[in-house]
Amino acid sequence: MGIYEELQKRGLIAQVTNEEEIRSMVNAGKATFYIGFDCTADSLTAGHFMALTLMKRLQMAGNKPIALIGGGTTMIGDPTGRTDMRKMLTREDIDHNAECFRRQMEKFIEFGPGKAEMVNNADWLLDLNYVELLREVGACFSVNNMLRAECYKQRMEKGLSFFEFNYMIMQSYDFYYLFQHKNCNMQFGGDDQWSNMLGGTELIRKKLGKDAHAMTITLLTDSQGKKMGKTAGNAVWLDPEKTSPYDFYQYWRNVGDDDVLKCIRMLTFLPLEQIDEMASWEGSRLNTAKEILAFELTKMVHGEDEANKAQTAAKSLFAAGGSDAPEAVLSEEDFVDGQIDILTVLVKADLAASRSEARRAVEQGGVSADGEKITDFKRTLPRAAFTEGVLVRKGKKSFKKAIVK
Repeated sequence: MGIYEELQKRGLIAQVTNEEEIRSMVNAGKATFYIGFDCTADSLTAGHFMALTLMKRLQMAGNKPIALIGGGTTMIGDPTGRTDMRKMLTREDIDHNAECFRRQMEKFIEFGPGKAEMVNNADWLLDLNYVELLREVGACFSVNNMLRAECYKQRMEKGLSFFEFNYMIMQSYDFYYLFQHKNCNMQFGGDDQWSNMLGGTELIRKKLGKDAHAMTITLLTDSQGKKMGKTAGNAVWLDPEKTSPYDFYQYWRNVGDDDVLKCIRMLTFLPLEQIDEMASWEGSRLNTAKEILAFELTKMVHGEDEANKAQTAAKSLFAAGGSDAPEAVLSEEDFVDGQIDILTVLVKADLAASRSEARRAVEQGGVSADGEKITDFKRTLPRAAFTEGVLVRKGKKSFKKAIVK
């Protein structure tokens, strides 16, 4: 089985421009491909996992990755999936974020001569002359087609600025530049980037009369429909100063039952045969699968020692307050439309005397539910979670198992 077939079996491939040619190239280790990372923060998040592990898999199969840092495109900001315009960063902020990205990527990808390469599109985008750019590539883009693009849909509802409208042209120009200067013949990205990626392949075809290829990877979502890497409205960072190895472990330990095997298949490097054997696991064995997922990903990001520490701490926490925890019985009337907010849970469990006290505990970072830190006082939990009980903690020593009987 070639690497392309493995990517298919892992559920990673969403769509491609020319499947047979891409299959042949990546299986033969002849693809030079790039994935772009706009540096809007000083750390990558768990949401970047898909791209990072994909680059690693393809490099292991002999292909050459180019990690493109969006020092130039970040100055505009990708409107994809946005209902408002992104915060505009200074050049100094962007340069700092780009350096942080580099250090984190080096844990996944091997850089060096003949290996992976890292480039920054600020090196070519910031020196472009606007009139010259329009003359060079402007005629290759249909405004009608751009307005129909998926990446602009949400922004069109509230107003898309001309500033953001240029993002597709900038991303397309990246591929055009890399094709000419780095022999880059393929672009990968999330399936929400398809319109932008097609813009690059079309630009190369129209300007150079040559073929380039694009392949998108499936964007993984959790059971609540939020993008991977987000929990309670906060990013799960790869930087241990922003998200501790323990909290990182706990995030993955608490993925939904329906998502755990999907995450293992897409994100870990466990053999497919081993993962297939886990497909029949049910009940408590799914918790074992979640521990495997959490350990493997924590090891990948923070190292085996930190992964072992996080796993030991998590098990100790459960032993101290899990099966032997005092119960707080909730009633069906405590739920509204099948949900209950965390403040109500804390008050009903006698972990807070009032909702205001409960809110302060949440805002101070002292509340967790089944090991997941709760930082949004408006957070709600589903009724189904309380059938077997949810271990709710306030501080280090106060905990109750909230359950519906």
